[in-house]
Amino acid sequence: MKIVSVMTTAARGGGEYAAVDLLDALIGRGHECVMLSNVADVAEGTRVPVKPIDLGPKLSRRSAVSLTAKAPLVLKSLKAALEREAPYDVLLVHYKKEQLLAPWLPKRLRPKLVWAEWGPVPRQLRSGAPNVVFKRAARDVHVVLAVSAGTKDSLIEAGIDADKVAVVPNVMDLNAVRFSAEARARVRAEHGIPEGAFTVGCVSRFHPKKPLDVLIRATAQLGPDAHLLLAGDGETEAELKALSHQLLGDRAHVLPTPHRAIADVLSALDVSVFCPSPTEGAPRAVIYAMEASRPVVSTGPEGVWDMIEPGMGAIAEREHDADSLADLLKQYRDDPERVAREGATGRRLAEERYDGAVVAEQIERLLA
Repeated sequence: MKIVSVMTTAARGGGEYAAVDLLDALIGRGHECVMLSNVADVAEGTRVPVKPIDLGPKLSRRSAVSLTAKAPLVLKSLKAALEREAPYDVLLVHYKKEQLLAPWLPKRLRPKLVWAEWGPVPRQLRSGAPNVVFKRAARDVHVVLAVSAGTKDSLIEAGIDADKVAVVPNVMDLNAVRFSAEARARVRAEHGIPEGAFTVGCVSRFHPKKPLDVLIRATAQLGPDAHLLLAGDGETEAELKALSHQLLGDRAHVLPTPHRAIADVLSALDVSVFCPSPTEGAPRAVIYAMEASRPVVSTGPEGVWDMIEPGMGAIAEREHDADSLADLLKQYRDDPERVAREGATGRRLAEERYDGAVVAEQIERLLA
């Protein structure tokens, strides 16, 4: 089976890497896959070939008017790129612009049209004229791969036929991320974190919608020996650095996004803290922490209510509240055995849920 995937984006976040790993797992099952993208290096380190395509900015409130005016030209560019890959068996599209354009392609270029949904449907598309357009586009879809139960619920709420929607977990390479005692010692030494210091943090995009400031304020309540390790980049990097150094001084450590070396950073933590935005799907940051045998604590339930369960992590009782988060983290600080026990449980659950070969086989059945 040949699968052509179209994904244009302005970012390299969880959804982008999830899309690549999904294709990589299908290649491992013997299928031919190619990604058309404007981000040339998004598949670096995988078997997925990436070919260039430029369809302009992602669909948003800001770009909607200009994209609508340019739709015929954008469709022409998409059609030309797909012609070069034809014939193929499946057209897999990820984001709303490509989803809305695909029904206007000749049928031979969408022999089996599949959507991948990496998070809840934006509220703007759940009512009014935008919802009518969205539902019309979905009429030609063979199957929608929803990354979580919450994402599936949002699709059905938006009017998508429930029989077309299947929950398919993130595909993860479980050998790529593992706890490493050597990496833990090395990363801590590089940043002046004492061997026994209780250390919390996360790998995240620094975005205004992610309440990372809650994690910083909570860490400041954990006592003079606690350290914070933030790894990522984005719009709020400067203000997060300023706040963390104001409250924690040299106990705050801000690193660049580690990309495929994420296991080293996670190994240095005692607890990984997730700070969800309002539109999370099934965040890979949580799964990476599980793979690295780290307990996961979240500041809120969005995107993780069906992922984090008792015995491998916890969700703060009061959403995005520094005091509530600090109370949770103190329990882990005072109980090293709980850290080890819940980390081991998280790893076991990751192996059961997210193994690439198992998920790829599930996708094969859906495409058949």
